[in-house]
Amino acid sequence: MEHNLFGVSVLMPCLNEEKTVGACVEAAKQFLAEHNLPGEVLVADNGSNDASAEVAKKSGAGVIFVPERGYGNALRAGIQEAAYSFIVFADCDGSYNFLELKPFYDALVQGADVVIGNRFRGKIERGAMPWMHHYFGNPVLSWLGRKIGGAPLGDFHCGMRGVRKEAMLSLKFCTSQMEFASEMIVKAAKAGLNLKEIPCNLYKDKRGRASHLRPIRDGIRHARFLLRFAWLKNKKKRG
Repeated sequence: MEHNLFGVSVLMPCLNEEKTVGACVEAAKQFLAEHNLPGEVLVADNGSNDASAEVAKKSGAGVIFVPERGYGNALRAGIQEAAYSFIVFADCDGSYNFLELKPFYDALVQGADVVIGNRFRGKIERGAMPWMHHYFGNPVLSWLGRKIGGAPLGDFHCGMRGVRKEAMLSLKFCTSQMEFASEMIVKAAKAGLNLKEIPCNLYKDKRGRASHLRPIRDGIRHARFLLRFAWLKNKKKRG
């Protein structure tokens, strides 16, 4: 698909978010309008069995259907289908404010290939992040990512990011689930891409139900990917 250099695609991975996706699409459209940016709002529906897709369409988003479950699958498909070179994305559960995307877009315009939010340098609303994630899970896995991946970032798992489409398409990804968040960073760093980290706010999600995130399972997946990445890197050095 041809894509335009100076516009922006706002991408949302989505799985059963009918209560929140409409407001997120409206906020993304407002972001584009306030800054007079050409662009699109794209929802990557990852097999929702509620009215998420219908709500997204009614709110003005383009919807692509990604039947292969997984956060990584949804984002990879959305990046592939995006019509613009600059892509900014965040979860559509209300935990991120799409009106706060401008610094991510600006960083891409200024030459960054990958822009990662750092929630620990921004504001974390009370109740938005479980204490185990705040004080143990995220810091430990981010430390492991820095040690193994060589990317000097403080928050490897922030869901608000910006990427340059050509840069993402130049990388060979292999993960399909939550660990894609780590894979994106370490492979971008390995390829010598320009990474930038900026403060980002996190809000309590508005869905009124449990998160899709499974801390132990997903934490193990992140750690296993990072350790395998390190093993393969060392194997190539020895070979």
